[in-house]
Amino acid sequence: MPIRSDGDVVQVRQLIRNRAVEQRFGLVDQTKIVTAASELARNTLEYGGGGTVRVEVLEEKGRVGIRLTFEDQGPGIADVNLALTDGYTSGKGMGLGLGGAKRLTHEFSIDTKPGAGTRVTITRWK
Repeated sequence: MPIRSDGDVVQVRQLIRNRAVEQRFGLVDQTKIVTAASELARNTLEYGGGGTVRVEVLEEKGRVGIRLTFEDQGPGIADVNLALTDGYTSGKGMGLGLGGAKRLTHEFSIDTKPGAGTRVTITRWK
């Protein structure tokens, strides 16, 4: 799904909530994955200049999960550890996006290089 506008960020939230409901995630798990998706979609748009999100429903070893992969071709992140620090922001935000998304999910990975874009993958298990 493309992320090119504020409307796309809203659609990402709706899509993720629908997938979580379909997979019978509880309300707390729904809220956590939707909140993390919202933060990362906003980052993709604002800092990456837009990009995409891929949504996968997982079934593994008797459990169900949702994996989201956000990708952009923006400027990348020069210092990932700093970017994950609460309160750090390279823009006007509160600096809770990446670190907050990491805390709200069970699995989190980030692949980025300055000048080569960013890919963030998160997974929340039921």
